[in-house]
Amino acid sequence: MIEIRKGDITRENCAAIVNAANCSLLGGGGVDGAIHRAAGPELVRECRTLGGCPTGEARITKAYKLPCRFVIHTVGPVWGGDGEREKKLLSSCYRSSLKLAAENELESIAFPSISTGAYGYPIEQACRIALRETKAFLASNPGTLKLVCFICFSDSDKEAYEDAWKTIRQEY
Repeated sequence: MIEIRKGDITRENCAAIVNAANCSLLGGGGVDGAIHRAAGPELVRECRTLGGCPTGEARITKAYKLPCRFVIHTVGPVWGGDGEREKKLLSSCYRSSLKLAAENELESIAFPSISTGAYGYPIEQACRIALRETKAFLASNPGTLKLVCFICFSDSDKEAYEDAWKTIRQEY
C-alpha cells in the first residue's frame, strides 16, 4: 500500500525512514539536518563508520532517538538539467532504499521528496519517478513491504504527489 501525506518525517513511526542525505552521510540542511538533530549524536557516529555513500545508492543505520527503528540514507542527484542521467540516479535512490528495506525484512518505510529541496530537482518530475519506482518494486517483490509512505513537507508537494499518483496508479 502507498500513502501520501503532509508531515514531519522525523515523527514517523514506520520501521524505517529515508534520509535525503549528502555523500558524506554526516548531516546537512533540510531533511538531512532534521533527521540528524532528532536522532542525536549517535547517528553521526555510526554514519562515520560507513565511509560515505555515492549518489544513487543507500545505506542503513539504527535510528537512535527517532520513533522508527532504522534510517535508510540515500543520496539523490543535484538537478542540472541533464534529465536522463539525473533520472537514472534518482530512480536508483528509490530502488536501493526499497531493496535495503526488503533485505532487512522491514514492513514499512517513509520517504521524503528526495532531491527536490536544496538539490533543485523539479517536484513534478521527482514525484513521478518516486511513485513509479515504488509501484514497480512492490509489483515485482510482493509480500515484502506492507506500507510505503511519502511524507511531504508542504501542501504543494503533497498535491504534486497526489496528482502524479492518480495517473501512475492506472499505468501498466
